Amino acid sequence: MDPYVQIAQSAIVSYVQTGRADISEHLRNSIPDRRAGVFVSIHSANGELRGCIGTILPSRETMVEEIAQNAQWACSRDRRFRPVIADELDDLNIKVDVLSEPEPIDSSDQLDPDKYGLIVSTCDGRRGLLLPSLDGVDTIETQIDICRKKGNIRPNEPVSLQRFTVDRHYSSSTTIS
Repeated sequence: MDPYVQIAQSAIVSYVQTGRADISEHLRNSIPDRRAGVFVSIHSANGELRGCIGTILPSRETMVEEIAQNAQWACSRDRRFRPVIADELDDLNIKVDVLSEPEPIDSSDQLDPDKYGLIVSTCDGRRGLLLPSLDGVDTIETQIDICRKKGNIRPNEPVSLQRFTVDRHYSSSTTIS
C-alpha cells in the first residue's frame, strides 16, 4: 500500500480506537522528509465523501505529522459529517493529496480543472479552495463558482486566483483496519 495512505490510515484507525493519532516509527521513515500542504479525504465504500480536511501550506514540522493531523481531523472534525466510528473502519477509502506551493495567476485562462487545483481569495481574507480532477467539475467556470461559494464570495466581488498541482495518493481497497 502507498505509504502516504498508510500514514493516514494508521492515524485514522489509531484515533478512532484510542483517541490518539499514533504513527509507528516504521511509517515515520517511509516517505521523504519534506514539508507541504496536504489534504486527506475519506470516502465510504460506495464513494460518498465521509470527511476532508487539509492545509494549503505546511503547518507541521514533517510531512508525516501533516498527514496524520489532517487524517485525524478529517475523521473527527469535518463539520459536515459526524465523526467516523470503529464500525466504519473496514469500509473506508482514503486519498492523500500533497499540494505544490500555490502560484498566483493573472487569468482564468491559465486554469485547467483536471490539472490544477484553485484558490479564490478576496482582499479581506475570505477564500475558497478546490482540488483538481474532481467528478462533476469539468469547466473552469464551475471550478471558480464552487470556490466562490466555499469562500462565501459573491459572484461580482473582485478576487485573486492561485493555482496548484497535487501529488495524489489513494487506497486501492476498501479495507483500512
